[in-house]
Amino acid sequence: MADQHISPERNGVRYGLFTAVGMALYFIVASLLGLADNIMYSYGNIVILGIGACAAISHYKRVRHDRMPYLQGFGTGIITTAVASVAFALFFVLYTVISPSLMEQLRASDLFGFELSVTIAFLAILLQGVMSGVIISLIAMQYFKSPDHNPLQQHVE
Repeated sequence: MADQHISPERNGVRYGLFTAVGMALYFIVASLLGLADNIMYSYGNIVILGIGACAAISHYKRVRHDRMPYLQGFGTGIITTAVASVAFALFFVLYTVISPSLMEQLRASDLFGFELSVTIAFLAILLQGVMSGVIISLIAMQYFKSPDHNPLQQHVE
């Protein structure tokens, strides 16, 4: 893929998959340490999402020679976090098929009660990732926006 013809979608998918790999590795390490059933450690995924979204936006801006439209950068971050969330949620479903004891530990912690299913866990991971990703992307774009970004200038002239 030539970087000169990069789009927010391609960039977001590429970095989203990298981010999902990072989230999966973090989860595997937490699982090996016996920390996967503690809900507090899931906030590490938000940090990984933030790093992935910022890396994607930064790469897109660099390829565009620091002339990045605001909404394209914002879209890159959202696509990155959405792809990462879907891929990680699918990984989680696969992991619970391989190791069903994790779902039993999560049910025992009584955060969701005995009504917790793999489907609800999938949707919770997806919702947490996508909503966090929108907020992270909005915050990141305040840093990465072009220096001459002035949305009111277009309406004044």
